[in-house]
Amino acid sequence: MNNQITIVGHVGQAPTSVSFKDSDNKVVKFSVAVKEYSSKTDEDKTMWLDVDAWNGLGQRVLDTITQGREVVVTGRLAISEYTKEINGVKVKMSKPLIKLTSFHLCGKKPVSEGETTSEEKSETKKRKLATVNG
Repeated sequence: MNNQITIVGHVGQAPTSVSFKDSDNKVVKFSVAVKEYSSKTDEDKTMWLDVDAWNGLGQRVLDTITQGREVVVTGRLAISEYTKEINGVKVKMSKPLIKLTSFHLCGKKPVSEGETTSEEKSETKKRKLATVNG
């Protein structure tokens, strides 16, 4: 493959699905925050990249990727073009887009509000056993 990009970052929002009326096709969209480091400054910057996943791969994304999750994303780099109105003038805009070919989950699954980690569950179980036995 000539056009391939691989990034590592964190998912910004839960993936969203868009279905098309006259076909079985659907696209799942999400964005990934990638940290940029510079040896010349101490300032860290974040670059946001949009990702599109089609059909079956999109369904896998919906089933497994959550907001805040660290992911490795591999795909083809494309340019998304659209028109935006600025001060009453239509301006042609473009931005980079990754068309997903594969992904891998990294690190621990982020803990949602109200959810407990396996360590917290284990500690609670130990306390209950100590109370019963003690």
